[in-house]
Amino acid sequence: METKLPMPEALKDKARRFPDRPGVYIMHDESGRVIYVGKARSLKKRVLSYFRHAQIASPRLRKLIHSISDISFIRTETEAEALVVEAKLIKQYQPFFNVELKMGERYPYVRITHERFPRLIITRHREDDGSIYIGPYTRVSELRQVLRLIERYFPLRSCSATLESIPARERPCLRHFLGKCLAPCTGACSESEYRDRVDEIIMLLRGQALPLVERLRAKMEKAVEVLAFEEAARMRDAIRAVWRLSRQKVSYSLSEDLDKNTWHAMTVLQSHLQLAALPWRIDGCDISHLSGRESYGVFVVFEQGVANPSLYRKFRIRTVEGVDDFRCIEEVVYRRYRRLLDEEEALPQLLLVDGGAVQLQFALQALHKLGLDDLPVVAIAKEEETLYLPGEKAPLRLSREDPGLKLLQRVRDEAHRFAVSSHRHGRDQRYRRSALEEIPGVGKRRAAALLAMFGSVARISDLEPEQLTAVPGVGPSLAKRIIDTLREGKDVELSKAP
Repeated sequence: METKLPMPEALKDKARRFPDRPGVYIMHDESGRVIYVGKARSLKKRVLSYFRHAQIASPRLRKLIHSISDISFIRTETEAEALVVEAKLIKQYQPFFNVELKMGERYPYVRITHERFPRLIITRHREDDGSIYIGPYTRVSELRQVLRLIERYFPLRSCSATLESIPARERPCLRHFLGKCLAPCTGACSESEYRDRVDEIIMLLRGQALPLVERLRAKMEKAVEVLAFEEAARMRDAIRAVWRLSRQKVSYSLSEDLDKNTWHAMTVLQSHLQLAALPWRIDGCDISHLSGRESYGVFVVFEQGVANPSLYRKFRIRTVEGVDDFRCIEEVVYRRYRRLLDEEEALPQLLLVDGGAVQLQFALQALHKLGLDDLPVVAIAKEEETLYLPGEKAPLRLSREDPGLKLLQRVRDEAHRFAVSSHRHGRDQRYRRSALEEIPGVGKRRAAALLAMFGSVARISDLEPEQLTAVPGVGPSLAKRIIDTLREGKDVELSKAP
């Protein structure tokens, strides 16, 4: 038996740089083929564990380790999300060393039946029957946890009786007296009340904690007003339980956001760009200028083909003077990924830059400074919609109907929208109190007095200088300076508007 595994030091070093966070690791052989996909609570610890033991009893595992030529990874926010990603990738690649999920194992869904008074059923088969399906749930423990919460605070009927006419029974069953059923069969609750309970369950299952808590809090306050303290206490306990569940960051409905079309687009894009890993997360970068004086760089994030605004970031350009998109891209790409490395946050599987070959080159320079030469980058030119790839002289031209290109266009368009909105926000911020404070002789106190009397900078700019002299401390000379400065700034903004 061998005493040392033939693991190249370069690959070990790569594994040591993996984040100590949840995610999925993907092992490739010499031809680049995916041979194993695994999930981990800590990518770094899990991957390194394969190579720390001199002797491995399992012949299958020894063969796997001897076959590894490269390892890539996809960072996820939670371990539960990693489970879903792992299942999707195994179904996609059918790796030789994965056995269980490759055989078509199905994860369970929660089914809300399509009935007058719906029921909650656990199933492994999703059908087109009008029911609402939420899931799949990758771990039974998670499903049990959410079902216990529903059973305690949001119970529905469990019987299969057909309730076409109400009342269908004279007396409710024991479950009603135990607080585990609203007894719609006896008319103890109206159809609208029952539907209200169903809506709350759907919100819970889909992870919409904030709107659900707001809804429950309103009910609690109403119960207090009518002195229904027992019901108010139940709402209070339900709110606490929902928050506890929410804080665990369990993803219950990831696959609903990842439909077949999006999955197909990502696989097509991976093929076009020859990516080592599926572009599960794509960052989009764009630059926007504010009147030629201030520049912003923005990043949008698409996860599973869906925009995630909570991860958007914008940077005010610090080191570049004037309009210079190329060096702006270099600055913001460097700052963006230096921060992600420092905080051990997730890196994307693809960075999309708005522009052509030159913009691509400046982005690559920034990544090289950070030691991220292996992070895939592509630039997209606006008019011809051509793609520029590192090391390729000629751009890649795809059909306008290509699903991979359409996905990149969505990322690019969202980055542009966010850049423009950031640009406008910066302009509005500058055009509020700061616009007044920047005028010599005004300062914070006079700016506050002017805004208190006239309401906004925009309204002040439409006044005559004499009107401003009504503000204490503002004389004719200062009033004229204020109006001239504001109107000059407005003319500049209008002249640059599209």
